[in-house]
Amino acid sequence: MTVKLNLNQALKLWQQIHLDLVKDGQPDLSVRQTAILLSVYLEAPPHTVRGLAAKLSVTKPVITRALDSMGKEGLIGRRRDENDRRNVLIQRTVKGSLFLEHLADLIIGHAEKTTT
Repeated sequence: MTVKLNLNQALKLWQQIHLDLVKDGQPDLSVRQTAILLSVYLEAPPHTVRGLAAKLSVTKPVITRALDSMGKEGLIGRRRDENDRRNVLIQRTVKGSLFLEHLADLIIGHAEKTTT
Protein backbone atom coordinates (compact mmCIF):
# COMPACT_ATOMS: atom_id res chain seq x y z
CA MET A 1 0.00 0.00 0.00
CA THR A 2 1.39 3.36 -1.03
CA VAL A 3 0.29 6.53 0.72
CA LYS A 4 0.57 9.69 -1.31
CA LEU A 5 0.60 12.96 0.60
CA ASN A 6 1.08 16.46 -0.63
CA LEU A 7 3.35 18.87 1.22
CA ASN A 8 0.59 20.32 3.39
CA GLN A 9 -0.83 16.89 4.27
CA ALA A 10 2.61 15.57 5.25
CA LEU A 11 3.33 18.53 7.51
CA LYS A 12 -0.17 18.41 9.02
CA LEU A 13 0.31 14.69 9.75
CA TRP A 14 3.63 15.44 11.48
CA GLN A 15 2.03 18.28 13.46
CA GLN A 16 -0.92 16.17 14.64
CA ILE A 17 1.34 13.34 15.76
CA HIS A 18 3.50 15.70 17.78
CA LEU A 19 0.49 17.47 19.28
CA ASP A 20 -0.88 14.11 20.42
CA LEU A 21 2.47 13.14 21.94
CA VAL A 22 2.55 16.39 23.91
CA LYS A 23 -1.07 16.05 25.04
CA ASP A 24 -0.54 12.40 26.05
CA GLY A 25 2.32 13.40 28.31
CA GLN A 26 4.79 11.27 26.37
CA PRO A 27 8.51 11.98 26.82
CA ASP A 28 9.73 14.97 24.80
CA LEU A 29 12.32 13.49 22.45
CA SER A 30 14.47 15.49 20.09
CA VAL A 31 14.75 14.45 16.47
CA ARG A 32 18.18 13.00 17.27
CA GLN A 33 16.82 11.01 20.23
CA THR A 34 13.97 9.71 18.10
CA ALA A 35 16.41 8.62 15.38
CA ILE A 36 18.52 6.80 17.97
CA LEU A 37 15.49 5.13 19.56
CA LEU A 38 14.13 3.98 16.21
CA SER A 39 17.56 2.64 15.21
CA VAL A 40 17.81 0.63 18.42
CA TYR A 41 14.31 -0.82 18.09
CA LEU A 42 14.05 -1.33 14.32
CA GLU A 43 17.52 -2.65 13.56
CA ALA A 44 19.08 -5.87 14.80
CA PRO A 45 21.37 -5.58 17.84
CA PRO A 46 23.99 -5.17 19.06
CA HIS A 47 23.92 -1.39 19.31
CA THR A 48 26.88 0.52 20.65
CA VAL A 49 27.61 4.18 21.26
CA ARG A 50 30.33 4.01 18.61
CA GLY A 51 27.99 2.41 16.07
CA LEU A 52 25.17 4.87 16.68
CA ALA A 53 27.59 7.80 16.46
CA ALA A 54 28.83 6.58 13.08
CA LYS A 55 25.27 5.99 11.83
CA LEU A 56 24.13 9.50 12.79
CA SER A 57 27.45 11.17 11.85
CA VAL A 58 27.88 12.69 15.31
CA THR A 59 30.42 12.27 18.10
CA LYS A 60 30.19 9.65 20.83
CA PRO A 61 29.52 12.30 23.53
CA VAL A 62 26.46 13.45 21.55
CA ILE A 63 25.09 9.89 21.60
CA THR A 64 25.97 9.49 25.29
CA ARG A 65 24.03 12.64 26.23
CA ALA A 66 21.01 11.48 24.23
CA LEU A 67 21.17 8.03 25.83
CA ASP A 68 21.45 9.60 29.30
CA SER A 69 18.18 11.48 28.72
CA MET A 70 16.38 8.49 27.25
CA GLY A 71 17.70 6.26 30.02
CA LYS A 72 16.19 8.57 32.64
CA GLU A 73 12.85 8.13 30.87
CA GLY A 74 13.31 4.36 30.87
CA LEU A 75 13.21 4.17 27.07
CA ILE A 76 16.58 2.42 26.74
CA GLY A 77 19.03 0.59 28.96
CA ARG A 78 22.80 0.17 28.86
CA ARG A 79 25.22 -2.50 29.97
CA ARG A 80 28.87 -3.32 29.48
CA ASP A 81 29.74 -5.79 26.74
CA GLU A 82 31.10 -8.85 28.53
CA ASN A 83 33.29 -9.70 25.51
CA ASP A 84 34.84 -6.23 25.27
CA ARG A 85 34.47 -4.20 28.48
CA ARG A 86 35.28 -1.00 26.57
CA ASN A 87 31.95 -1.22 24.73
CA VAL A 88 28.59 -0.26 26.14
CA LEU A 89 25.63 -2.09 24.63
CA ILE A 90 22.35 -0.25 24.20
CA GLN A 91 19.33 -2.32 25.22
CA ARG A 92 15.64 -2.14 24.49
CA THR A 93 13.16 -1.74 27.36
CA VAL A 94 9.48 -2.48 27.79
CA LYS A 95 8.77 1.24 28.26
CA GLY A 96 10.64 2.05 25.04
CA SER A 97 8.71 -0.62 23.15
CA LEU A 98 5.41 0.74 24.45
CA PHE A 99 6.40 4.30 23.54
CA LEU A 100 7.15 3.29 19.94
CA GLU A 101 3.98 1.20 19.73
CA HIS A 102 2.00 4.27 20.80
CA LEU A 103 3.87 6.39 18.24
CA ALA A 104 3.12 3.87 15.47
CA ASP A 105 -0.57 3.83 16.44
CA LEU A 106 -0.67 7.63 16.22
CA ILE A 107 1.01 7.62 12.81
CA ILE A 108 -1.37 4.97 11.45
CA GLY A 109 -4.45 6.71 12.85
CA HIS A 110 -3.56 10.13 11.51
CA ALA A 111 -2.36 8.76 8.18
CA GLU A 112 -5.71 7.03 7.68
CA LYS A 113 -7.56 10.27 8.44
CA THR A 114 -5.27 12.23 6.11
CA THR A 115 -5.65 9.90 3.14
CA THR A 116 -9.41 9.39 3.31
